[in-house]
Amino acid sequence: MSIRPNAQQFTEYTQSSLDGEVVMLNLLKFKRSEEGTSATGRSSYDRYGDAVVKMVERQGGRLLWGGSARHVFIGDVDANEWDAVVLVSYPSRDAFLEMISTPEYSEIHTHRDEGLAETVVIACAPFPGFRTESD
Repeated sequence: MSIRPNAQQFTEYTQSSLDGEVVMLNLLKFKRSEEGTSATGRSSYDRYGDAVVKMVERQGGRLLWGGSARHVFIGDVDANEWDAVVLVSYPSRDAFLEMISTPEYSEIHTHRDEGLAETVVIACAPFPGFRTESD
C-alpha cells in the first residue's frame, strides 16, 4: 500500500468537480519505529502534524477532529488496522493543492513519510440536502 497518491489519483483529484469545502478523511497506520532510529512512527508523524496544522490554518482550513479507531459497529473492516483517524477541512480543493505545492510542505512531508506505514485519504464534499447542527 502506498502512502502517496499515484498519478491517476492525483489527476482525478485536481480535475474533479469538487467545489467549495473539502474535508479530508485520513486513516493512519504508524510505523512501529523509524528505520535506523529509536523514534516511533507516531513521533515522526506528530512532527509533520504540528507543522502542517499551521499551514492548513494559513490556507483558511482547520483540523476538525482527530482520534483513534476503536470498534467497528457496522461492516467487515478491522478497526485495529488504523491507529488514528483525522478530519481536516479546507475551504476548497485549490487551497489544499496550493498548500501541498509549497517548498515548506515538501520539507515537512518527509516526517509523514517516516511516520506512516499505511494510509487512506478520502476527499469528501458536503452531501446535498444533508443538514448539520450549524445549518
